[in-house]
Amino acid sequence: MQTESRTEAAAPGLDYATWILIPLYNEASVISGVISELLGQFANVVCVDDGSTDGSAQAAHDAGARVLPHPLNLGQGAALQTAISYAVAQRGCEYVITFDADGQHRIIDAIHMLERARTEKLDIVFGSRFLDDRTNPGVLKRIVLKTAVGVTNLTTGLKLTDAHNGLRVLSVQAASRLNLQQDRMAHATEIVLQLGRTGLPWGESPVEVLYTDYSKAKGQSLLNSINILFDLVVN
Repeated sequence: MQTESRTEAAAPGLDYATWILIPLYNEASVISGVISELLGQFANVVCVDDGSTDGSAQAAHDAGARVLPHPLNLGQGAALQTAISYAVAQRGCEYVITFDADGQHRIIDAIHMLERARTEKLDIVFGSRFLDDRTNPGVLKRIVLKTAVGVTNLTTGLKLTDAHNGLRVLSVQAASRLNLQQDRMAHATEIVLQLGRTGLPWGESPVEVLYTDYSKAKGQSLLNSINILFDLVVN
């Protein structure tokens, strides 16, 4: 089942050329707020419900997002590829922004990254929590994340400062070149590898990652970071 929710006439001030893509899995308690804030700036918000069992899909639909369902939990990489394939096929799509469902990303950072892509003619803008001092991941998590950056840079040839940041801005040309095969967390490195191979112009922009009690409990713990690193090495 696919749900559609925003069919009203174009509203002034909204960005209709940029599609927000959100992999969604069991975030019913926070997804409405995330979507509501995004819809104040962007007309098109797509959530791929990855087999949620807590009513996340209905909450996202009620908040105004388009919801694409996965009947089973296939993983964040699979959900992201479903969202990308859907968005790039839509008429008028010029950019996509990948955005996390748990409220850890700030919309102001996404807007700044998009502005930079447009003004500097960049096809790819990666978010980085390590380009300013707004984010404090803690010492141990910083070590794990920096290790992941080193492995990713070694395998992709790019020189990033933050390899596992889910906030990205991609032109439709860049997004159309993606074909993610890593369904789970290793997609974070695979997407860098595939984007690097396009040869399209790219940049990094500072973003703040909000480590709330909720996001830590949902998967931003140190253990989760170690699991990401293990997934990266194994795959």
